[in-house]
Amino acid sequence: MLTLLDLSAAFDSVDHETLVERLRTSYGLCGVVMDWFGSYLNQRTQHVRTAGSNSSPLSVLFGVPQGSVLGPILFLLYVADLLRLIEKHRLTPHAYADDTQIYGFCSPSETDQLCEKGVGLHRRGFGMDDCKPPSDERLEDRSSLVLLVASSESLPTGSVRIGKTPVQPVRSVRDLGVLLRC
Repeated sequence: MLTLLDLSAAFDSVDHETLVERLRTSYGLCGVVMDWFGSYLNQRTQHVRTAGSNSSPLSVLFGVPQGSVLGPILFLLYVADLLRLIEKHRLTPHAYADDTQIYGFCSPSETDQLCEKGVGLHRRGFGMDDCKPPSDERLEDRSSLVLLVASSESLPTGSVRIGKTPVQPVRSVRDLGVLLRC
């Protein structure tokens, strides 16, 4: 089983408090380094400029700056605990920026258990059921895919649930430019 996850607005969904806590506990950062990250993330504002006028500035409470060198690195540090959780469940993760692939291998008779293992993992790992900010971090159901590859046709025919999102297995996927077919 290959699961290709696509989170909508993934970079915009990074919770600053959670990121800072992960930097502290998972990576042992403290002192001046944490002060620097705090100043980078906190007290950011954004506004819209159109036809020469500006909207009122609003505080940015979630997300990492896109188009910056540090944004993708902070996102990967934010989701790194998820990658360790995937490995703990004997699945193989591969992450590239905000694209995550999860590989699982089993005998045909264990396919249902493998699909269930993935469902519970995604629900806990991404926190899609009670995420911060509310309703922003969701699987993009039109671009999250599940590809089941087997030597027999004894594969499940129904959809696979990832969190609350049903994902119908597909016969081919394009992953980082490579077309895979079963």
